[in-house]
Amino acid sequence: MTKTEKIILPQSLNNKQEAEIVPENFSETIPDSALKRFFLEVASLTTFTLRFFKEAVKPPYEFNEVMKQSFLIGYKSLPLVAITGFIIGLVLTIQSRPTLAKFGSESLLPAMVAVSIIREIGPVITALIFAGKVGSGIGAELASMNVTEQIDAMQVSDTNPFKYLVVTRVVSATLMLPILVILADGVGLLGSFVGVNIKGNVSSYLFFSQIFQSLEFQDLLPAIVKTFFFGFAIGLIGSYKGYNSNKGTEGVGIAANSAVVLSSLMVFIIDMIAVQITSVLQN
Repeated sequence: MTKTEKIILPQSLNNKQEAEIVPENFSETIPDSALKRFFLEVASLTTFTLRFFKEAVKPPYEFNEVMKQSFLIGYKSLPLVAITGFIIGLVLTIQSRPTLAKFGSESLLPAMVAVSIIREIGPVITALIFAGKVGSGIGAELASMNVTEQIDAMQVSDTNPFKYLVVTRVVSATLMLPILVILADGVGLLGSFVGVNIKGNVSSYLFFSQIFQSLEFQDLLPAIVKTFFFGFAIGLIGSYKGYNSNKGTEGVGIAANSAVVLSSLMVFIIDMIAVQITSVLQN
């Protein structure tokens, strides 16, 4: 009971007396504010995360389901990621060329594009595409299973639905996103090569030689490491929203939509933290 209710007791035809009901639980008198919902959501997500780590290390392990989800999450996302990476490399090269040409630094174009894609653009854009496709898919799938009471049926049949549905999807998303990012980076550099040769004639040997000469180990390692955290956050949030969705068909759409929004936000937050940590370690 979130609001105070009143009962009207008829005393006479022309006179009425009001009796006020006092809520049994004091917490019911606390207004349902946005701040309260935020902290409740954070606490629920934290509990969900702790349960994931508990179930992930406890046998038995669902290796077959992990492989199946890796195929659905990783392999099925290859065309979309490859097309996106190619377009990113092509557009970035075409847009950057006139600016570098003004300063007579057009020869630095391959190195600049390579560092930009591998350090930041490739991981972040691929993670956002991954959140939109995989995060929403996980949220909608688990929410529909929750609506149709399939999760309850698994519990009745002595099957751990959390381990079978949540752990496998989070692990697969964590492992597949770094592979997709590496693929997107490679295809993006190929798109950059095509963009360079639209208004010029640069051999593939010269182009990729400049790229590998400009890259260092400190460019590759942080970019790959943070993609594991991207994948973990996307898989976990998508599973959380779907697993704890409201009953009814409306809950499926809400779970899918909120999974994409929160996953995308977490990608930017993790990326900001990773950049700060990398900057501190390099200095």
